[in-house]
Amino acid sequence: MQSLYPLRFNPVYKDYLWGGSRIPKVFDRDMPDGIYAESWEISTHPDGATTIANGPLAGKTLSDLLPEHKTELLGTHVQGDDFPLLIKLIDARDKLSVQVHPNDGNAAAVDGDPKSELWFFLEGDAGAQIYCGLKPGIGKEEFLQALEGCAANGGNKNFADILQIIPAVKGEAVFVPGGRVHAIGPGCLILEVQQNSNTTYRIYDWDRTDADGNTRDLRIDKALQVIDWENNGDPHCEVRGNTIQSCEYFQLDLYELTEETAFPNLGKSFHALFVAEGKGIIRWTDGEDELVAGQSWFVPAGLGDYEIIPEDGAITVLCTTIP
Repeated sequence: MQSLYPLRFNPVYKDYLWGGSRIPKVFDRDMPDGIYAESWEISTHPDGATTIANGPLAGKTLSDLLPEHKTELLGTHVQGDDFPLLIKLIDARDKLSVQVHPNDGNAAAVDGDPKSELWFFLEGDAGAQIYCGLKPGIGKEEFLQALEGCAANGGNKNFADILQIIPAVKGEAVFVPGGRVHAIGPGCLILEVQQNSNTTYRIYDWDRTDADGNTRDLRIDKALQVIDWENNGDPHCEVRGNTIQSCEYFQLDLYELTEETAFPNLGKSFHALFVAEGKGIIRWTDGEDELVAGQSWFVPAGLGDYEIIPEDGAITVLCTTIP
């Protein structure tokens, strides 16, 4: 294979009805006006595989390279033959639907893929919030009563009353394991790190309709099979040093750098970088490239050690690995 080097990708954008337009504007991306609800930054998922944007491998996908170079790219800690994650940006102009994803234990029973995820708040408008977990004491019976009493079913109850409401604070993060009921509220700009899955069971869509008066499909039958009724604790990640969250699926670390910093790369895992703020240089044995805010980079596990050098004082980088 061509000598290893850090890879950038062409994002795949999604124009879901709740989306906004901040992703191109905040991160200075040359895109036409439109809805950019999600930007899939690094993905091998068939619903939105990203292509390499830089260097001799431009135009290829990770899936093109993995059959012959899996360990060099992903590292020895990665099980299976595919990139195990999907890394995306989310811009919520409106509320996302209330939804749930399956977990490792029940995904096969509902013919879905497990999906646990983390949301890191890059920006949050004043009053921005998320809904994450059912309130303590809410079981299946109370859940169904809330659904039956909402406006979509002729009632006058607010379905959000059974959900935990969490402020969306810039620089904080929450962990949303499969089985936890959740929704993102308006005004949130999020970096999401998740298992490589696009399985979502929509429970409630805030009684909204499209221009023709149609509602979006709900999957309450499957949702009821995967909801974890006991998952009602505080979803905030407990930061330890640079580590925002470490779980069996991924680890997310935050680095606020003001000087040249070495990043050891021992071949165990790729490093998926997102430049949250600032700019700088990434330098490895055979070359260097420029880092700017809003970029996502995939550093192959076999690249070896590399350095990040801030420019103009500081750079903030989020790094996802497989622990």
